[in-house]
Amino acid sequence: MKLYFEMLTLTLLRFNQNFNFLKVLKTNDKLILAMDNFSIIFITILIITSAIIDMKTHKIPNFVTLPGMLFAIAYHSALNGIDGLLFSAAGIGIGIALLIIPYIMGGMGAGDAKLMGAIGGVLGAKAVFYAFLLIAAVGGIYALIITVIYRSEFTGFFRKKYDNLISLILTRKYIPGAEERSKDRPRLCYGLAIALGTGIYLLLNITGFRFI
Repeated sequence: MKLYFEMLTLTLLRFNQNFNFLKVLKTNDKLILAMDNFSIIFITILIITSAIIDMKTHKIPNFVTLPGMLFAIAYHSALNGIDGLLFSAAGIGIGIALLIIPYIMGGMGAGDAKLMGAIGGVLGAKAVFYAFLLIAAVGGIYALIITVIYRSEFTGFFRKKYDNLISLILTRKYIPGAEERSKDRPRLCYGLAIALGTGIYLLLNITGFRFI
C-alpha cells in the first residue's frame, strides 16, 4: 500500500511537471485551486459512471465513491502537501454535509452524499457549494417533472416529507413515518441530478464564468 501511494505521488508530480495540469494561486494565505484538465476529466468520468449505475440499480456503490474520495486526497496531497490535504478534506466534509439532512430524511441514499463528498474532494469546499446550488436547481426541476408525470403516485408523499422536516427542526429528532411505497411510484435517481448539476458547473468554469 505504501509503495502504491509513492508510485501514485511520483506519477502525479510527473504529470503536473510535464503538462502543467495544476495552477495554484495563493491569496491571503488561502489555497485557491484553479480548475485543471485532469480534475475535469476525473470528475466527468466519476459523475457519468455514478449516474449510469444509479439509473440501473437505484444506488451509487461504495466502489465508485470511496475510491473517488481517496484519489482526491492523494492527488491534492501529492501536489500541494498539507495544504492540498486540508483543501480536499474540507471539500469532502462540505460535500457530504450538504446532503446529510436529505439522506437522514430518506430523500436520497447514502451513495448520493458520498458522491458529493468525492466531488468536493476534487473541487474543494467553495466550489462544491456552488455546484450544489446548480444540482439543487436541476434536482428540483427533475423531481417536478417526475411528479407531474406520475402525480397520482405521489399523492401525499411530499406532505409527509414536509411534516418530517418540521418535526426534525422543532424536536431535533427525526421521526420517520410509516413508508407506504407504491410499486408503480418511480424512484428519483438523484445521481443523475448530481451529474447534470456538476456538469453544468464544469462547463461554466471552462467558459470562464466565475461565481461570486
